[in-house]
Amino acid sequence: MAARRDKALLGALAKIAPGQPLREGLDRIIKANMGALIVIGDGPEVLNICSGGFLLDAAFTPQRLSELAKTDGAIILAADASRIARANVHLVPNPNTPTTETGTRHRTAERVARSIGVPVISVSEDMAVLTLYMHDAKHQLATIPAILSRCNQALQTLERYKMRLSEVTANLVTVEVEDLVTVRDVVTLLQRTEIVVRIAEEIERYLVELGTDGRLVRLQLQELMGGVEDDRRMVVLDYFEPDASWNLERAMETLSGLEMEDLLDPESVAQALHLSGGAKDADAPLQSRGYRMLSKVPRLPQELLENIVGEFHSLDKLLRATVEDLAAVEGVGELWARNIKDSLSQIAETSILDRFT
Repeated sequence: MAARRDKALLGALAKIAPGQPLREGLDRIIKANMGALIVIGDGPEVLNICSGGFLLDAAFTPQRLSELAKTDGAIILAADASRIARANVHLVPNPNTPTTETGTRHRTAERVARSIGVPVISVSEDMAVLTLYMHDAKHQLATIPAILSRCNQALQTLERYKMRLSEVTANLVTVEVEDLVTVRDVVTLLQRTEIVVRIAEEIERYLVELGTDGRLVRLQLQELMGGVEDDRRMVVLDYFEPDASWNLERAMETLSGLEMEDLLDPESVAQALHLSGGAKDADAPLQSRGYRMLSKVPRLPQELLENIVGEFHSLDKLLRATVEDLAAVEGVGELWARNIKDSLSQIAETSILDRFT
């Protein structure tokens, strides 16, 4: 439920991000030193709390929105903000709905959002501030320079964690090649990866609010996050213990849902993911199935990857397999077998060389 509401809030923020027609209309209202109460949605649940006003049903334009803001009542937009449905409307939400606001406009906005779950925007005439209400959430929009500053700070943090993640990843490759993997090695990598992903998700929230002004930040984020989430999935696939009630998707959801306190506790991570080495012994040995290593082979089809893992069951056996052994796997053939053998050998050699340089 919380995830769905968070997604709904982000969707509403996207509608009022810079570059969107609705944001242009809101900016015009602020520049004209006016206030406004705007409901995004014209379904039955909205119409049931509307009183008075007039039916408009006109295509949305920023100019029309700012002109209609001169009236005292609320403005009702279509759910996609493409049309202005009604204007100068008096909203009558449930008066028993709790609110923490003091101003009339803001109290009404919060009560409407909480009682019927549609996005409501309140524009403060005195403070020239935009506030978005959605369900129980309240989000006051910051200025673009302020959001960009937060983005840049988060990107710097992400870069530092990504560098550390690269070191931990290289270490895991080395111990995998030498068949010396422990629960600690896997958990450390998953902890670092999850933290990196969460920092990236925070930046994504800023980007939604930045709209078209966040293009350059988005490019930086995409470059930093290239392959990170795929690697996280492959590591879990390599080491978790599946059963009738525990599959990869549940393991991934569990990892993403861990509170930060639990995420920083290695035992909690190992226990939550059902790692085969056991949760309490950090030095218990683990053996990779080979998914992540095989995913590094260029353009290897997923079907062949599954067939190879199903044949050898462990990375150790896979690394010791000859070209002939690989070619005998269903669908592989000699050409793919040579490519796979060469790629795995190169990864193994590189990891060993990196360890001693």
